Amino acid sequence: MGDDLTFDTTALALPPGPVDLTALPTDGTPGFTGDKAAGEAALASIGQELADLQERLWAGREHDASRRVLLILQGMDTSGKGGVIRKSLGLVDPQGLKIKAFKAPTPEELEHDFLWRIRQALPDAGYIGVFDRSHYEDVLIHRVRGYSSPEEIERRYDQIVDFEQELVADGVTVVKCMLHVGADEQKKRLLKRLDNPEKHWKFNPGDVDERALWPQYQRAYEIALERTHHPDAGWFVIPADHKWYRNLAVAALLHDTLARMDLRWPVADFDVAAERARLEALVIE
Repeated sequence: MGDDLTFDTTALALPPGPVDLTALPTDGTPGFTGDKAAGEAALASIGQELADLQERLWAGREHDASRRVLLILQGMDTSGKGGVIRKSLGLVDPQGLKIKAFKAPTPEELEHDFLWRIRQALPDAGYIGVFDRSHYEDVLIHRVRGYSSPEEIERRYDQIVDFEQELVADGVTVVKCMLHVGADEQKKRLLKRLDNPEKHWKFNPGDVDERALWPQYQRAYEIALERTHHPDAGWFVIPADHKWYRNLAVAALLHDTLARMDLRWPVADFDVAAERARLEALVIE
């Protein structure tokens, strides 16, 4: 693979210390030196190996009842969570995916702790679980809209860290991606939805109301990222103004995550030579 197709995913890791999203460009391409054409070629190139790694994870589910991956996608409206699922996760076998899009809590979910519905959606062994939004909504929109008290939100940051550490101890590899889209780019994407009748179904008037609170949401993200960025499950901030780069970045992160898991094909629990002989000797009339 040429230099313009390589991706250094370490460039996406959130730096330690206070978080200032204004210092992290939304239109950059950290870790990748190529242009759009090179990025699309790199995404295609990574696909086969990514699929192979995911198949190893899936194949080993009966032998290791703990190992699985949880990919958390957070971002403002239009940041591209759905696009990532289609383009990046679309490179792997869908039978090994468990995708959950979290909307407003149902009456039943509201009767429980905020992490209750999250636990119900966790991936089983061998799966790559994908959260389109997640438990982070309970410290983001709740902080901005005042749905919970400041004291409760403070408690939730610590609960989230404890929860994610519990997941890691139980064999879950947690990958947290904040899709970092710019305010100008969001406006362009929302206007495109309004300009195209075929995209009206994707537009929600509430998106404009939320956009009016952009500074508050950016601050809520900064606090959440800083408070929940820990060694067991650190944050990756992915510039999302360029869709091709965003998709490549998530695919590269997932590839590197699976590669570090040292996934092996399960060893046969039967006599391969004997089964081969039986198969060759079997005559079907």
